[in-house]
Amino acid sequence: MATTTFPFRPLLATLLLMTPLFADDTRKADERLQDSADFLNEIMSAPDRSIPQDLLNKAYCVVVIPGLKKGALIFGAKYGKGYAVCRAPEQGWGPPAAVRIEGGTAGFQAGFSSSDVVLLVMNESGMKHLMKSKFTIGTDATAAIGPVGRNVTAQTDAMMRAEILSWSRSHGVFAGVSVDGATLRGDTDENETLYNKRWTSKEILTSGATPPAAAKPLLDTLTKFSMRRTH
Repeated sequence: MATTTFPFRPLLATLLLMTPLFADDTRKADERLQDSADFLNEIMSAPDRSIPQDLLNKAYCVVVIPGLKKGALIFGAKYGKGYAVCRAPEQGWGPPAAVRIEGGTAGFQAGFSSSDVVLLVMNESGMKHLMKSKFTIGTDATAAIGPVGRNVTAQTDAMMRAEILSWSRSHGVFAGVSVDGATLRGDTDENETLYNKRWTSKEILTSGATPPAAAKPLLDTLTKFSMRRTH
């Protein structure tokens, strides 16, 4: 009896290679919160390659995605988990809400990489998008590549009108980056891990809930570099 060649072997190999991109890397929520704090502290402590202080002071919210995974075989893709934190009235920074970022680009590519991403939500309109179950950056919310340098501020009309500014650190280099086309959505599963309730992003970011103990390093880091929003 002749042996039949498995016709889907190349496809199977492709799917196996893509698994690390989409599967959760099993890190616990508290570890991801610590990674977020470490990333922000390292970036803001850099004398010449940080988020401009003026922009951080004006931001309504900050989104940190430590270890955004990027890869492509037949198509490009992005996937990552992190946290959104907004300023609470008269209380500094409020409790973090877990989020996921997902997106893709067409075209043939090869290889995988990982980077840390931070987004600044610059106005009330952008904050309203963050309260939704999901939205697409660059489509639902206007976005621009963030400038780098402690004393640099928004100097173009695009940046001044943007609801979201974005940066990334990859291979040790921190720079502004476009995340247009990526979808940001709330992560109720991880929120349940943190708060023991399946809260949405809006319920957390507007509730004044007590932040989990594991969030203290991240909130302390944000407070260290920008305690209050300036107009």
